Amino acid sequence: MKTILVTGSAGFIGSNLVLRLFKELSEGTIVGLDNLNDYYDPTLKDYRLSVIEKAKPTGIEYEFVKGDLADKALIDGLFEKYHFDVVVNLAAQAGVRYSITNPDAYIQSNMIGFYNILEACRHNPVEHLVYASSSSVYGGNKKVPFSTDDRVDNPVSLYAATKKSNELFAHCYSKLYDIPTTGLRFFTVYGPAGRPDMAYFGFTNKLLKGETIQIFNYGNCRRDFTYVDDIVEGVYRVMQGAPERKKGEDGLPIPPYAVYNIGGGQPENLLDFVNILQEELVRAGVLPADFDFEAHKKLVPMQPGDVPTTYADATALERDFGFTPKITLREGLRKFAEWYKEFYGHK
Repeated sequence: MKTILVTGSAGFIGSNLVLRLFKELSEGTIVGLDNLNDYYDPTLKDYRLSVIEKAKPTGIEYEFVKGDLADKALIDGLFEKYHFDVVVNLAAQAGVRYSITNPDAYIQSNMIGFYNILEACRHNPVEHLVYASSSSVYGGNKKVPFSTDDRVDNPVSLYAATKKSNELFAHCYSKLYDIPTTGLRFFTVYGPAGRPDMAYFGFTNKLLKGETIQIFNYGNCRRDFTYVDDIVEGVYRVMQGAPERKKGEDGLPIPPYAVYNIGGGQPENLLDFVNILQEELVRAGVLPADFDFEAHKKLVPMQPGDVPTTYADATALERDFGFTPKITLREGLRKFAEWYKEFYGHK
């Protein structure tokens, strides 16, 4: 019987992971932690938590804790109480652009918060710590697709730097304390009840208000969009495959440490993405069939902290876990548009 901690459990990926664990486990304990901050509309977090409450099966103990990763006493107390077998750390201050204007939030959550998790894993040993990294660690890399073998020491945002720091912290704790850790570099996650600061969600909100959407780098950006169910499938498989604890020739532990990309492996041009989105918004009845998209689109230069292309080489994930993301962009955006219509009730 496993006891699992999911931090960021009211977040986009975290809530979907909890729902997946409900389906997969017949017994065990799941603890969700989230500080429910107002970085984006908290009603979405409340909605996700309500979906979790309704889905909770018999046989599974589930507790939601409202609290902050940066609260060391809280984190230590949870680990001492539950003695977690597996920890999935998805809580983080997200967003590249926000990190330029609000750096404090990133240091508190992504650095101090992650350090607190590592210390708790050290003093209350776990079978596996899985944590969210990000495709942003690749920074301005010119070589595509991005491979986990590439150097990642040129971050172009503080957010990216904090995620790379997480990987370094994890490697250090894996080496010193023999803690199995796996970092997952997520590539542009999207889907129903996602983050409103992501392009597909923000564009939808603006188009509904009759505002103009800005398409950065004159539409020449390419993103490796990954549907949330594919991300969760990858996380779920990785949770069960902790890096092996082994000794080196010197008798000291070889760090039980791994990092994987989880990405669609099919970068989409931003203009194509916008065209598919608008078709699906019309199809779902979010926007009228005669909506004038051309009048509401503006091509603008690149933003600070952004990169022109993200493209995952996810062959290692396929090799080790037999999984490659499968859901197409049209399929995923259709599900988003249908959810949006239902949630916001637009006629």
